Amino acid sequence: MEQQGNHFDEKGNAIMVDVSKKEATLRIAKAEGHILMNETAYHVVESGTSKKGDVLGIARVAGIMAVKQTSSLIPLCHPLIIESTSIEFDLDLSKRCVRAVCTVQTTGKTGVEMEALCGVSVALLTIYDMCKALDRGMEICGVTLVEKQGGKSGHYRRKKEEQ
Repeated sequence: MEQQGNHFDEKGNAIMVDVSKKEATLRIAKAEGHILMNETAYHVVESGTSKKGDVLGIARVAGIMAVKQTSSLIPLCHPLIIESTSIEFDLDLSKRCVRAVCTVQTTGKTGVEMEALCGVSVALLTIYDMCKALDRGMEICGVTLVEKQGGKSGHYRRKKEEQ
């Protein structure tokens, strides 16, 4: 059965895309997102003084774990061997915002965009979970694919005006 890169067969049934004929290439994806919070929560995150522990350290581990579990969470996502992943955080006091960036790399037949998006989302959700007693109105926003490399579709970089 020849696939056209979608998740449906000729009868409209959901299927996992057939990647068996694809060539394994280096695949890299980077995703980012932000969480906005009140001043109290921001200072607790920034200073590392949360009663629950090191918010950013725990969020980093949660994001990495999420990258490794993506195919268990997204129904038609291929399980991949992740060669490297990182979660980085930037803090912006003027906006009371924490920006998370997840980068994922593998050599394989399909990309790691979903893994990067999942990693950044769970890292931000973990920050929310650890700070919700200080600010239930936190807002997670701007979760997006920033860049991907590898595969037939080649290199993609989100334009600055889209960010």
